[in-house]
Amino acid sequence: MLSKSRKQFGFTLIEILIVVVIVAILAAISVPIYVEYVRSARAADAQATIGAVWNAAQVFQQDLGRAPSSVEEMEQLGYLKIQEATRLQWIFQLVGDPITSISATSTGRMRGGEGKVVTYNTLDGTFSGYGFPVEEGETGGAVGTE
Repeated sequence: MLSKSRKQFGFTLIEILIVVVIVAILAAISVPIYVEYVRSARAADAQATIGAVWNAAQVFQQDLGRAPSSVEEMEQLGYLKIQEATRLQWIFQLVGDPITSISATSTGRMRGGEGKVVTYNTLDGTFSGYGFPVEEGETGGAVGTE
């Protein structure tokens, strides 16, 4: 009798395991980068609004000769308008007289979670906190605006 040899098609277990290991390594590298990107994107809304708050505070000071006592005061007097979607996700505060920093604290409506803080230092023009990378040896992230 003649024996017929069959060709087998497919992958061996070793080949499949090698592909799984490569995919796992790529995921381990890319997931932290993606998570940091998402944080930065969420913080961008607060960062843009803080910039508007700082500009409005400077105009307020020039017009009235004093620093505003709160973000709400600037809104009531027509110096600032914060979008409702932003207001639902972030609470903005002025710190100091004269203003030394402006902070935004996330509410429960922000997808990144409640209690995340973005801070703008008006003295040196840097942002820090949620959404900003932390360099090795530092306790908080800081990014210049220039």
